[in-house]
Amino acid sequence: MDATTSISSAALGVRIAQLRDGAGLKQAELARKVTWSPAVLSRVEAGERRLTNDELCQLLAHIGTSEAAALTEIVLREWRHLPTPPLDHADHDLLWAAEQVAATLSAHAAVDNIRPAFLKRIEEYIAEIGQAADRLLRRDHTVAFIGAIGIGKSTAICKATGLEVRTPDGQLHPVLETGGGGVTLCEVTLKLGPDFGVIVTPRSSEEVRADVADFAELLLARADVDGQADDGDEGQRAVPRELERAIRNLSGLQPTRSKDADGRKIRRDPARELASRLGSARELTVEILSRMDLPRRDSREAWYDPTQNAKPLEWIKTTFERINNGRHPDFSIPAHVDLVVPRLMDTGDLTVNVVDTRGIDRATARADLEQHLLDNHTVSILCSGFNDAPSQPVQHLLERGRQIGNPLLESHAALLVLARPGEALAVKDEAGLRAESEEDGYELKGEQATTALTPLALQNLPVEFFNSFADDPDRLRSFALSRVEHTREVFRQELRAAVESAGQLLANVEHAQVLEVQRDAGRSLAAWLDSHVEIPQVGSHVHDTLMSEIRDAHVSTINAAVRREGEWYSLSYSHQLGFGARRIAVSALRDWLVGFRGICDNLKTTHEEAAELLGQVSRLMDQAYEDLLKKMQVAGAELFRDELQRAQVLWMELTAEWGRGPGYRERVARRQGEWFGESDRTYVEREILGVLHREWSGARERLLAIIETE
Repeated sequence: MDATTSISSAALGVRIAQLRDGAGLKQAELARKVTWSPAVLSRVEAGERRLTNDELCQLLAHIGTSEAAALTEIVLREWRHLPTPPLDHADHDLLWAAEQVAATLSAHAAVDNIRPAFLKRIEEYIAEIGQAADRLLRRDHTVAFIGAIGIGKSTAICKATGLEVRTPDGQLHPVLETGGGGVTLCEVTLKLGPDFGVIVTPRSSEEVRADVADFAELLLARADVDGQADDGDEGQRAVPRELERAIRNLSGLQPTRSKDADGRKIRRDPARELASRLGSARELTVEILSRMDLPRRDSREAWYDPTQNAKPLEWIKTTFERINNGRHPDFSIPAHVDLVVPRLMDTGDLTVNVVDTRGIDRATARADLEQHLLDNHTVSILCSGFNDAPSQPVQHLLERGRQIGNPLLESHAALLVLARPGEALAVKDEAGLRAESEEDGYELKGEQATTALTPLALQNLPVEFFNSFADDPDRLRSFALSRVEHTREVFRQELRAAVESAGQLLANVEHAQVLEVQRDAGRSLAAWLDSHVEIPQVGSHVHDTLMSEIRDAHVSTINAAVRREGEWYSLSYSHQLGFGARRIAVSALRDWLVGFRGICDNLKTTHEEAAELLGQVSRLMDQAYEDLLKKMQVAGAELFRDELQRAQVLWMELTAEWGRGPGYRERVARRQGEWFGESDRTYVEREILGVLHREWSGARERLLAIIETE
């Protein structure tokens, strides 16, 4: 049977077309070389005609490139233990090496009378290779730009991706809507697709109703107040500006401006007039929702029509702005928007999407941002203005990442300093001398940023500078893609380490099971594990982080979260409780993890023949620890969920605190703290701590299972 029968004709045809294009050959030219008709080659590349091995080898030989020669070998590979990589995967050879080692390990695992500890070692290696290969196999990545509002994040993204439109006066404007912050309703993803389009994930009807109810309360609070809203302790700005703007536009309640007979400006606000007339928050909410006519606004996507007068990017810019501002008649309020374009950045064989996150308006611990920082296939570009780099919101995010033992900060995060004209030249060195050039100013500010990151042990965090008004966009584009490639290299190193260590085990397989030096090292490791059974108590609670956030958050953020039973994008109870549970696990086990790594490193110097075993044990401990942290985060978020959903009396009490004057934040914090102290909630915390103890016990068992002491 031909090896090509294991590969789809469509996949093979696409790869042949890629190689032909890469060699600079036209379809007709290659057809002449192999004495085929152009129609036959066209059918092959379209996946409509299957090739024999001889035909494939002949075709690839005439293409004549090293990539074509490699494909000859690739198509003969049979994958039994790892998923078959795409034919154009850049790491095909490394993945094939992993496949071969996994196959050999599996064969040894099937041998009769194998020692249990040795079998466990083989099984752990197979699992480690599989997990590392999965990370490398996946070729879709995200670059998430995270930063405070108003620092120019959206403008920089559009510069780097080329998503700009030229106005009649020759100026370039970003496709993403900008305007000094507080503009974008939701997270926006720029992604590759077959054409130009906008895909919208709308807010649920419950979320929209809660948003409108907040707006109704805001209007009633303003009804008897002239001028702008007061953002004092009672926080009348309970609705973000961008959300209020969308609700007003969707309901036809936009303020109007005109002049009277004397030329004086007159501002009329139909929404406040409606609030004064109705007087009831419930009636006002119903009236606004009725005017929004949400059942009719049920569209989820829109695609560019070439027959339109506008150019594609102009159409995307206009369509997005209309949806984002609530002015599009077919769309409701978005929870997420995808802007689809045929070309984004030259990323080779990778798919890289770019995310413009909602700007941070204060240093709150938002779930959406911290989830990006914990994602293996996301590069988090933390954006700061020039003068305060790294900004307080960025430092807050990094500090919280440290608190929960986020292992991706060093490899998957970077600092981007967005400079404005003249800022770099104003920097002074230690002698008080100004920078001699923009690059000199960047270098000086970079040193200052690195110093600020040193207390977090992140002094090696990559730092880049970009001025959207003056710098070459390729500077930012290259930086972002280099960080993606860096994560790919991290994945490769992880897989190589697993393959090489497993290879050492296999090379020594005849006596690895009885090597006395390994037993001696194993006895030292077992002794350490036996002395670290009971996890020390931590003097904190799962809900401590949540309580800190409540005391630090803006009062309107607290009110919005309370009205939504603890789930608001700026203050998510479940996220904070998950964070708190993970932080407890880190506090309890971090020193133990460092101590165990030290034991392994010391043993490597005294038991050189056991280095491979010690390397596997150390990596297994790291993996078990990371698995434990993830489960603790899930447990903290999920085990309290039912209690929070049943706490209707609590939510009514907290809701009633709004409007009772100064001290709202502290009243909510006090009552919330009392609720967590009640017996039902302390039981839940004990259950979460039980997860910690079970997971640590399981981690110890995994380690002891691969260690032989006798």
